[in-house]
This record gives sequence, structure tokens and C-alpha cells, in this order.
Amino acid sequence: MNFISEFGSTLLFTLRDVAPIVIIILFFQLAVLRQQIPRLKSVLIGVVHVLLGLSLFLMGLEKALFPVGEAMAKQLSDPSFIVDLGVEYLSADWTEYGWIYLFAALIGFATTIAEPSLLAVAIKAGDVSAGTIDKSGLRIVVAIGVAFGISLGCFRIVTGTPLYLYILAGYLIVIVQTIFAPKKIIALAYDSGGVTTSTVTVPIVTALGLGLAKTVPGRDPAIDGFGLIAFASLFPIISVMAYAQFTEWRTLRLMKKSRSSMQQGE
Repeated sequence: MNFISEFGSTLLFTLRDVAPIVIIILFFQLAVLRQQIPRLKSVLIGVVHVLLGLSLFLMGLEKALFPVGEAMAKQLSDPSFIVDLGVEYLSADWTEYGWIYLFAALIGFATTIAEPSLLAVAIKAGDVSAGTIDKSGLRIVVAIGVAFGISLGCFRIVTGTPLYLYILAGYLIVIVQTIFAPKKIIALAYDSGGVTTSTVTVPIVTALGLGLAKTVPGRDPAIDGFGLIAFASLFPIISVMAYAQFTEWRTLRLMKKSRSSMQQGE
């Protein structure tokens, strides 16, 4: 009975969130375009599936993923785990937090791979490019960017370095890459940075940042605990454009080798 009650409550909240989207689509389809909804039965079934799927997904996050993420963040940033036995004071030496950096990188990679929004973008990118952009490859490249970004963000919390320095440096790199990267990949790279901060990644990453800021001496959770999401949005842009630049460079190099070998053969 408790499960049914919680599911019903979550379903109502999901319906409330999805309803404006459905109303806007119906308004433009019927009032502005003045056309009937194609395949109405399939659309209605799809809406029901979306409502049920989102509700179950949110319940799963609330019951399993959120508590596990919070527990891991607290345990890995606990002084009794980080320092050796007998040490009473935990310093802010960044070398003492190796497990935090590793956990941040792995959890960033795993949560990004599981992001439904990134999967949707990867599928559409693969369809539009006629298979030129590999769906799995794009997700892995984006996940690597998130992993590096969150790990670097944890390093920033430990060292107490101002957040804006990292963000400024990161976007300077993005600007330079935008100038030299293949034009067809730029928009996709920017979108890839936006879709990484969704329902799976944000709760765990936020819990990790706050837990780490509470543990490191001299850090204020309100000031230092946030900012990891910015890293998770920025570095996928860099990783996707870097991968595109590397692929283009490798292709050009192979073409040059092929031409030189053909000339030598003549």
C-alpha cells in the first residue's frame, strides 16, 4: 500500500509537469495549424508510457540512487577514511583525496552514460548524420569530459581555488576550439554539454560536492560545495570538439600517407 501511495503521488507530480507540454502541443496543432493529430492512438499510448516511465524512474532515483550517492559522498570524504589512524587533524592537502578524485571521475562517467537526455541527443545525431556520428562513441566521449570535469571540480574544492578561474580558462579553450573545430560538430558539442546535467547526474554530483566541502578544513559548503555542475557542463564541450579535431587530423594524415604512397608507386 505504501508503494502504491508513493507511486500515485509521483504520478500526479509527473502529470503536473508534463501537462503544460501536452497543452502547448495540442494548442499549436489544433488552434494554430488547424490539423488533426496524426496517429492519435499511438500518441496517447506514448504519453501514457512517458508518464509511467518517468514516475517509475523518479521513484527509483529517490529510493536507490540518491541515498547511495549521498552515502558514498559522506563516506569517501570522511576524515576517518582519508587520513591514517592516529591523525586527529585533516589538512587541505590535495594529495590526501585520491579516492575522491577517482570516485568523482567514475561516478561522473557512469551517470553520464545513463543520462536519458544524452541518449536522445546521440540517437538524433546518429540519424541526422546517416550513421557518421556513432551513438555509443558520442556518449563515451561526453562521459569522459564529465568524468574529468567533476574530478577537477573536486580538486578545486579541496584546494579552495576560485571557481571563476577554472570556468574562464575552460571557456577560453572552448573559444579557441570553436574557431578550429569542424563546423558540423560545434553545435552538437555545445548541446552535449547541456544534456549532461539532468536527473541522474545532478543529485549525486551535488551531494558529493557538499559532502566534500563540509569535510575539508576551511571550506564553506555554501561557497565551495557548489560548482561541480558547471564543470560537468563545460568539459564535455571540450572533449567532443577535441575528439572531432583529432578525428579530422587523423583522417587528413591518412589521406596524405595514401597520396604519398601512390606517388611513390607511380
